[in-house]
Formats: sequence, structure tokens, C-alpha cells
Amino acid sequence: MKNLHGKFIAASLLLTSIFLSPLQTHAESRGTVLHEYRIGIMAHDTDINLWGAAPSEQGIDFNGELIFTPEWEVLGGIARPNLGMSINSAGDTSYIYSGGLLEWDGGSGWFFDAGVGLSMNDRKGKDLGSNLLLRLALEVGHDIYQCHRVSLIMDHISNANTADPNPGIDNIGLRYGYLF
Repeated sequence: MKNLHGKFIAASLLLTSIFLSPLQTHAESRGTVLHEYRIGIMAHDTDINLWGAAPSEQGIDFNGELIFTPEWEVLGGIARPNLGMSINSAGDTSYIYSGGLLEWDGGSGWFFDAGVGLSMNDRKGKDLGSNLLLRLALEVGHDIYQCHRVSLIMDHISNANTADPNPGIDNIGLRYGYLF
């Protein structure tokens, strides 16, 4: 299992580095690195139970995320690299994350996002089997005025069964976004 865990980490780091590598060139051509920032508040370790996780941590998470300008058309949407963090108010698991975000335009100001990447947690709270975890996110939102938007997000972190135990954490919340 440890060999599988190492291969998972190596493959994830390679994919993340490939995804982020065009940042410098693209930023120079557009004059900006950021596409959007999002901030929000999330209920921490909820009982939405999409992956069978048992909630045992407390508090709320304060979340911040940067979405960068390099973009690629993928599966009818636009993929962009992201970097973020969730800080838990009760001293339980907090984490930083990086990866990619795929956004689809739903028309009439609606948007739908799916995110995937790696997260690194502070090993506080419940045993997640590893401090390097997979992060998955789903988000639906609406543009409210010019460059302002609001959204509902659900995110999940776990070790994807590469270590034991694998309880995972599911968060759900609201975010505000500002487009550059």
C-alpha cells in the first residue's frame, strides 16, 4: 500500500506541475496572473455523507482561493489552475490546496465548477491517514453584478484509499468571488 501511496503522490505532483507550468508565460502575455479570487465560509466536516465519511470535527472553515489566468478549453468548459486554503475555527483540520478548476458557463449568469487537486493538512483533528490528500470540489454559482459572483461549494478531502484510515472530510458553504 505504501508503494501505491508514493505513486499516487508522484503522479499528482507531476500533473499539478504540468498544469501550473504555463503560469509565467501566460501572465507575461496578459499582464495579470489572477483571473478571480473567492472567499467564503463553510460548515466543516458535515454529514452530507457523499463518500461515507463520519463527521467528528467541529467549527467552521474560512476559505480563500486564487484562480489563475492560464486557461484551456476542456470538455466544453474552461480549465484554470487554483491555489487555496481552509482554516478551521475550532482548531481541527485546516489545509492548503492546489490543482485545477474546470468551469462551465450555464447561461444567464450561472456557472458550474468541478475542482481536483492535492491538499496538505496540519494533522490536527481526526486521523486522515496522511497529511497529503486528494481534494475534490463541486460549486454552482451566479454572477450578481459585473465582476461579482456568489456560489455554493461542496469540497471533500481524503487520501483516496491510499492509506488507512480514510475517513475524509466533507465541507459545504457559501463563497463570494471577484473576477479581474
